Amino acid sequence: MMLGLSLAAFTALHTAISLVAIAAGLVFFGALTTGRWWKTANTVFLVFTILTSVTGFLFPPKPIGPPFVFGVVSLLLLAVAVYALYGRQLTGRWQWAYLIPALLAQWLNMVVLVVQSFQKIPILHGLAPTGGEPSVLAAQALVVLLVGYAAWRGLRLRRA
Repeated sequence: MMLGLSLAAFTALHTAISLVAIAAGLVFFGALTTGRWWKTANTVFLVFTILTSVTGFLFPPKPIGPPFVFGVVSLLLLAVAVYALYGRQLTGRWQWAYLIPALLAQWLNMVVLVVQSFQKIPILHGLAPTGGEPSVLAAQALVVLLVGYAAWRGLRLRRA
């Protein structure tokens, strides 16, 4: 039991938190590509992305692997982003120090979404039973392109 929940209930909670984080990130970074800064979407993205990483560490222990590394890296990125946003108020280069780590944290969330989708959704699992097939790589490439575009547009608009 984690936080008084069965493993299945805790997994559902962790998944819901992760999906809220991803959706808020998509909304925030999508708005940023058009020059709008949506404070509420950004705050929800940050809080739920932090919660995603923290709740990920509460699952039963396993050998250190990609999920653990993703969680640690995400929390480090988010620490920089939160400091840049709230501690330095995005002044000067701190805009970059916020945007790049925040986008990388969103990318990590989306990588996990793609991997988990191919593992858990039967039709996708049928396309890529081992996780190393071209369809998984194509989905990962699409995620990189989307996040890269958001970074390019966001940085370009923030400089303007």
